[in-house]
Amino acid sequence: MAEKRYFLAGQLIDGSGAEVRRRVYLRLEGGIITALGAAIDLPLEAKELSDDFSHCTISTPLFDCSVSLSHSPSVVENVHLGNTDGNLISQETTMLARHIDDNLAHGVFGVADSNNNLVKHHNKEINQKGLLAIRRSGAICPNMADNNTYNSEDYDFIKITYSPSIDSEETPSSRLEYAELCAIIRHRGDKKVVVMANGQTQVREALDAGCDAIEQGYGMGEDNLKRMAEKDILWIPNVLRAKNGLDGASGGGSVCCRFSQRYIAPGKPAPGAREFWQKTLTEQLQQLHSGKALGIRMGTGTGAGSVGLLHGESMVEEIKLFIKAGYSLEEAIRCATKNGAEFFGVKKQGTLTVGQKATFLITRGTAKQLPRKLSYLEGLYIDGKPSRPSSGHPLG
Repeated sequence: MAEKRYFLAGQLIDGSGAEVRRRVYLRLEGGIITALGAAIDLPLEAKELSDDFSHCTISTPLFDCSVSLSHSPSVVENVHLGNTDGNLISQETTMLARHIDDNLAHGVFGVADSNNNLVKHHNKEINQKGLLAIRRSGAICPNMADNNTYNSEDYDFIKITYSPSIDSEETPSSRLEYAELCAIIRHRGDKKVVVMANGQTQVREALDAGCDAIEQGYGMGEDNLKRMAEKDILWIPNVLRAKNGLDGASGGGSVCCRFSQRYIAPGKPAPGAREFWQKTLTEQLQQLHSGKALGIRMGTGTGAGSVGLLHGESMVEEIKLFIKAGYSLEEAIRCATKNGAEFFGVKKQGTLTVGQKATFLITRGTAKQLPRKLSYLEGLYIDGKPSRPSSGHPLG
C-alpha cells in the first residue's frame, strides 16, 4: 500500500484558471493527489504526516512553449552551441545543463525546444533524472525536402517559420511559398504543427493550411483572432520579444529581461526604434486582450535563448505581460501551465486535482506576490518528492 503524505498550503493555484483556494490540504499516495480539501478538515491523525506550507503558495509547474536550449541569451554575443568538435563537448554540456537548471529554478518543468539536435545528443548526460520535460522539433522547417527529416520519430512536433520573427533584422533568403506550407502540413503525420507567422496574410494562410498553433502572430488582425477562436488554435504570442525590443531600443542593443540584470549593449539608438517597439508592444497587448475576450486558447512561450531572453526567468516576465493585458493571475498561470503542457502532450503537468500527479512548486508568501516570487522558489516537488535542479544550485 502506498505511503500517505499530507501537504498544508496557505494558498493553492490549481492551474485550471479557477480562483485561488485558501488554507487547503493535499493528500498524496504514491505520488498521486488522492484528496484535496479545506485545512480545517484535515484528520487529526494526519497531522504528524503533514508538511506544513501554510505560509506558502502551491502552484502548478510552468511550461514554456518556445525556447532554444542550445542558444545563449548573452547580450554580448548570442552563442549557438552547434559545433560537435570534441573540444567543445564539455562547454556544450555545461551550458545546456545550466539552461535546464535556470528553467527548473523558476518553476519551468517543461519546454518546447526548437532547432536542437544537441539536446538529443546530450540529453542523458544533462537531464538524467528527466526533471525537465523536453518536447523537440527539428530545425525550423524551411522547405518540403527538410520536412522529410523533421517529421521523423526523433522529433515531437514540427515548427515552421512562415515569416521572420518580429525581433529579427534579417529577411529569410527563401521565404516558404503557400503551396509548400500546405504540402508540409499535409504530410505531417500525427505530429502537431506550430507556425511562426506575423501579419494578416501570413497568419490567414497558416490557418488555411491547417496549422495547430500560431507563434507570435503580431499584426494578425481581428478576423484572424476570430478564426483562431472558432478553430480552437493555440496562440503563443511571444509578447516579451516586443518588450525586450523596447527596453533595448534606447541603447541600440539588446537587454536582459529582469530589471536586476538589465544591461544595454553598446551602440547608438536606431532612429525610430523606440517608436516602432512601443507601437508593436501596445498592439500585441491589445490583441492579447481581444484574444482573451474571444476565448482563444493561449500558451505562454518566451523565445528564451534569443538575445536578452533568459531561460526560466523570461517566463516570469511573460506572465506579467499577460496580466498587463487583462488576464487574472489564475488565468495567466493556466496559460503558462495547463494549456501548453496539454498541447505538447506532457501528461505529468497540468492541474492540481484529485487523480493527478503531485508535481508542483512552492513559493513563500501569498499568491498576490506572484509571478515575481517564481524567481525565488521555496521548493520543487515531482511526484510528491522534493527535487532540485540537477547541478544543485540553490533555489531563489
